[in-house]
Amino acid sequence: MRTIPASELIINDDGSIFHLHLRPGQLADTVILVGDPGRVALVAEYFDSRECEVSNREFRTVTGFYRGKRMTVLSTGIGIGNIDISVTELDALANVDFATRQERREKRRLTLVRLGTSGAIQPDIRVGEMVFSRTSVGFDGLLNYYKGRNEVCDLDIERAFMEHTGWNELLPKPYFIDADRTLFEHFRDCTREGITVAAPGFYAPQGRWVRLEPLDAHLNEKIESFEYGGRRITNFEMEGSALAGLAALMGHRAATICTIIAQRVALDACTDYKPFVRRMIATALDRLAELD
Repeated sequence: MRTIPASELIINDDGSIFHLHLRPGQLADTVILVGDPGRVALVAEYFDSRECEVSNREFRTVTGFYRGKRMTVLSTGIGIGNIDISVTELDALANVDFATRQERREKRRLTLVRLGTSGAIQPDIRVGEMVFSRTSVGFDGLLNYYKGRNEVCDLDIERAFMEHTGWNELLPKPYFIDADRTLFEHFRDCTREGITVAAPGFYAPQGRWVRLEPLDAHLNEKIESFEYGGRRITNFEMEGSALAGLAALMGHRAATICTIIAQRVALDACTDYKPFVRRMIATALDRLAELD
């Protein structure tokens, strides 16, 4: 069995993992991921009790109990790179013996649910709605670095999308990855189903033009008009594809749910979106507390 070198899995002197500063015993099987460190406190307000609170850089963690179920809420910061760090280190906490630096024979399956905010790119999706990313589209290229990528992705829709958009060869090859089916069914009646683009940036990668013109100024129009099997691409965010892809490769179940706070087609945005976010948090906690 492979022993993971210290340079590949860095363990701090206190026995915690390098970036998250968590020790294995501090991680629950159910993990809520948020971007904003300030949103960790918002989620933890709902907990009945708290076991631990840990902070390092943008990674803030609280583990506690909600309606008798142990849960962890973790902030990842913004972007795909931080999801690579967060999910890899969460998996190591669950499935690597830190004493031997070897994989545990008995694997622990985590439930990873990201609660985020997002911009809609279809005119019928309203600000305040919750979109469940049944499929995530990675514009980031992260999963392409991992062996087994093609086994967990939908290659047919990838080909159709690249043909429809005339995908530029300078851009990372997009990947399409489904959320965990059990989680999709569990949240189906309280969310809108979507195909969500995870972009590697907030501006040009999402078609925004401030001073620098995007490479393809019409890419968003092509994305909005794409249809496959009666399904459309619904919204933009910046993390869901890596979460879904890494979880699928590692054997965890994962999903992204986003509250819509901007309407890209109507060129409108809502800055007072906290009530919508609170509703999403309360809904997700109640549903996760019921999940086996």
